[in-house]
Amino acid sequence: MLKLLNPIMRLVEIPFLLVQKRLGIGMTAWLFLAPNLALFSLFTFLPIILNFSYATTGGEAILLRDRPDVGFQNFGNLLECENVLDPSSCRNDLFWRAVWNTVWFVVFQVGIMVIAALATAIVLNRKIRARGLFRGVFFFPVLLSPVVVALIWKWILQRNGLLNAGLESLGFETINWLIERHWAFFWSTFISIWAHMGFYTLILLAGLQAIPQDVYEAALMDRASPWRCFRKITLPLLSPTLLVVLVLALIKGVQTFDEIYAFTGGGPGSATTLIMQFIYETGFGVQPRLLGVAAAAAIMLAMVLIFLTALQFWINRKKVDG
Repeated sequence: MLKLLNPIMRLVEIPFLLVQKRLGIGMTAWLFLAPNLALFSLFTFLPIILNFSYATTGGEAILLRDRPDVGFQNFGNLLECENVLDPSSCRNDLFWRAVWNTVWFVVFQVGIMVIAALATAIVLNRKIRARGLFRGVFFFPVLLSPVVVALIWKWILQRNGLLNAGLESLGFETINWLIERHWAFFWSTFISIWAHMGFYTLILLAGLQAIPQDVYEAALMDRASPWRCFRKITLPLLSPTLLVVLVLALIKGVQTFDEIYAFTGGGPGSATTLIMQFIYETGFGVQPRLLGVAAAAAIMLAMVLIFLTALQFWINRKKVDG
């Protein structure tokens, strides 16, 4: 078989050798990268340019040639506000309600999820019985579609759902989990944590396994307590992995859309409407379709994410340099 493949591979190699001789090694590398760069430009850079174009134009038309230039009017539409802490005082009150919902959602979701993922990773890194089974159990929700996750929990939490049936059988009063705004927000946050925690647990578990065991053995010989080992060994050596987890969780948290949209639809009222749902509904979900306003909101969201990511890297670098 190898004798048959060798002549074929030599024939295939001839044009590549000619190209390399003609263009040089450096240009040949760019030649191989060209198809990937073309696709990346088509599906990444071009949409970014189009988004800026839509953000500075108005009207309901889809084609840019049919959209009048309005400058930064769409940004002004979103930012015109007497008091950002009171969305009802803003021109676009739904935008600011979505902003504050997203802020609180990210604070609780990212904070609780990272702490829970770290604790879970530490437990699963120890020599416990059925460790492989528990690792699979915690990672399983990550494999589910966000819509499937939302529908499962909606079936559990609806008025005649599984949870209320259990409460009723125990003699407790049933609760409208999806109608009361505070409960709806709580369960939206909980479901997001449940669905994504396994992914970050896996990353942190890999980081824990990369820490040399002889460091812990030396600490135990010096009679260091478990808390001191965690504070002085685990956290410093795990900090680069924790930074990656924080950045990924923050970006994912801000971009949450599908599971919350399928779970509550943003309701009751606007209690669980997040910024991504606002962008979708403003641009595509309702009439009139304000593509310019949606594009402006998307750009503002991207700028905030870039700033927060850069801030986290800056804080981590200051800690390392300090």
